[in-house]
Amino acid sequence: MSLQVIPTHLFNWRRAARVYERQVYRYRREWVILVSGFFEPLFYLLSIGLGLNKLVGGVHIDGRVVSYAAFVAPGMLATSAMNGAITESLYNMYFRLKIAKNYQAVLTTPIDVNDIAVGEAAWAVTRGALYIASFLVCMALLGDVASWWALLCFPAAVLTSATFAGLGLAACTYIRGWQDLDIVQTVTLPLFLFSGTFFPVSLYPSWLQVAVWVSPLYHSSAILQACAVGSFHWVLLAHVAVLLGLLAWGLRVAARRFRLILQP
Repeated sequence: MSLQVIPTHLFNWRRAARVYERQVYRYRREWVILVSGFFEPLFYLLSIGLGLNKLVGGVHIDGRVVSYAAFVAPGMLATSAMNGAITESLYNMYFRLKIAKNYQAVLTTPIDVNDIAVGEAAWAVTRGALYIASFLVCMALLGDVASWWALLCFPAAVLTSATFAGLGLAACTYIRGWQDLDIVQTVTLPLFLFSGTFFPVSLYPSWLQVAVWVSPLYHSSAILQACAVGSFHWVLLAHVAVLLGLLAWGLRVAARRFRLILQP
C-alpha cells in the first residue's frame, strides 16, 4: 500500500545522481546565475526594514510582539525558495525538455524517465537551498532573526523548494510553448501576495482565509514564521503534510508525463 502512495522511483537514486551530477558540472562555471535569484526578495526585505518597519510597528504572533520586518522575512524566504525551485524545474527544464531535447540522448543510456524526474528535482532543490542559505545570512545581518529557532528555517525552506520543484516539473510537461510560461507568473504572483506573506492571515476576509489553504506558499510561510519566532503548534504538522503530499504528487505526475513525452 505504501508503494502506491510513495513513488517507487524515489528509491532509485544512483542513476538519478548522474542526472544531478550533470547539472552540477553545467553550472559550476555559471555560478553568477545562481546568486541572482534571492535579490528580489532581499530588496523587498530591505525596503520593508528601512521604511514600513517603522510605520507599521510590531506584529502580534501567538502573544508575542515582533517587528514587522521580522514577520515579513520568513515569507520572503519562502518566496525565495519558491522562485529558485520554479526557475530551475519549470523554465530551465522546459528548455532542456522541449527546445534542446537533451533527454533523448540521456535515454540512450541506462537512465530512465524516473531517474530524470528525481535528478532534476534534486538539482532544483539544491539551487533553492543556495538561495535559502544566502537569504538566511542576510536576515541575520539585518537583525530580522527573532530567535535561535530560526535555524530550523533552513530545512523548512528546503522542503518548500522540494515541493515547488515537484510541482514545477509536473507543470513543465504541460507547457506547449513560451507563451504558456506567462501563465506561471499569473499563478505565482497571487501566491506571493496572498499567502500570509505581508499580513497575518487573520486580517484577511473570512472567505480568503479559507481559500488561502490552497496556496502551497501559505503552508510554507506558516512553517517558516513559526520557526523564526520559536512558536510551534500541532497545526504545523498539517502544513508539513500538505507540502509532502504535493511533493509526492508532483513527482508522480512528472514521471508519468515524462514517459509519455520521451517514450511515445
